[in-house]
Amino acid sequence: MKKHKIITIERQYASGGLEIGQKVSELLGIPIYNREILAKAAEKLNVSEEYLESSEESASGSLLMSLSMAMNTMGNIYDNVPLPDKLFFAESEIIRNLADTESCIIVGRCADYILREREDCLRIFIYADNDFRRQRAIQNYNASEKDADGLVRRNDKRRSSFYTFNSGRKWGIKENYHICLNSGKLGIKTCADIIAGVFCEK
Repeated sequence: MKKHKIITIERQYASGGLEIGQKVSELLGIPIYNREILAKAAEKLNVSEEYLESSEESASGSLLMSLSMAMNTMGNIYDNVPLPDKLFFAESEIIRNLADTESCIIVGRCADYILREREDCLRIFIYADNDFRRQRAIQNYNASEKDADGLVRRNDKRRSSFYTFNSGRKWGIKENYHICLNSGKLGIKTCADIIAGVFCEK
């Protein structure tokens, strides 16, 4: 049986990480998961995706402490932890199940941390300079010239907070990844080609 291999992609906002992942998916013929994981978690927790997204920004306290408390009580673990922790616990379960089932690409959702013990996981971080990301925010996300910088900063802060809250690690540290790519300097296609090439050799 062919061994499953996983690619995880963390990315700065508007750096093109999702687009790169989609191109890698096409090159390798393997599925890519992004918001689908949030949708599966929403279904598991019986709440809306929008509600789960809003809960990420209100995360407070310690996930590990919450889980420890929950494990020492009766009943379902999901009944005893705050919603942000329920979300991460559910997404972690979904991500591990995907990694056990098929070769795939997972964008965001702390997947690099969740799968950190797996040797079959290629961990990627995509970044770019502010000017490149500002222009992509304007072109791809309909941001105004006036609001683009703030949009980039806010979304980077949100991703960093979500990652640090759930992993206890600083977001974007190069030591946590196999490859860090500057999409502004290399271009979207070249980044995708590099990732696909390394995946095939790994």
